[in-house]
Amino acid sequence: MKKSEQTLQLEESIYLATNKTGVFGCFEVTIGWNGQERVDYITYDTKGVWRCYEIKASVSDFHSSAAKTFVGHYNYFVLTQDLYCKVEHEIPDEIGIYVGKRCIRHAKRKALGVDEQILFNSLIRSLYREYQLKRSREDHDYIVKLQRTAKTAQEENQRLKRQRNELTGAIIEVFGNDGRKKIRDYLDGALLQDIF
Repeated sequence: MKKSEQTLQLEESIYLATNKTGVFGCFEVTIGWNGQERVDYITYDTKGVWRCYEIKASVSDFHSSAAKTFVGHYNYFVLTQDLYCKVEHEIPDEIGIYVGKRCIRHAKRKALGVDEQILFNSLIRSLYREYQLKRSREDHDYIVKLQRTAKTAQEENQRLKRQRNELTGAIIEVFGNDGRKKIRDYLDGALLQDIF
């Protein structure tokens, strides 16, 4: 399903808010090997702290039946200002709140909701998925660039062939049928003079 413009803006906002040295994050992390739950955004830092972020752009999204996967030490909603005003009283006290990239309420620390090794495996798998997507986009872009270069070269080759045919026709018109041989002999002689 295609993401709304608001969702993409919220993703960008939380990425900018958490993009710091020693913090590693990934979007759409599926928890467990055959997991049914997916965290919209998860970070792990060099202090061993896991943070989970649920990104919600509308009231219907906030109230949807999709699981709100809060399995981190700290868990947050990432909301638009308008949505925050509508649902602020529905958010449990232990859940932190970001409005865009601004944290307006810090989450309370809790025990991890799943085994930490499961979180590590889930993050690594999701980061690898993102790497593969990036590689395939880069490969695609490179192939498109090569195709454009090849097309330009083919067009230039066709232009030069047309130009050669026009010149050959003009030579035959001026010098007759053996004019080509005279020109070729002249050019071969000129090339030999350039070499010696």
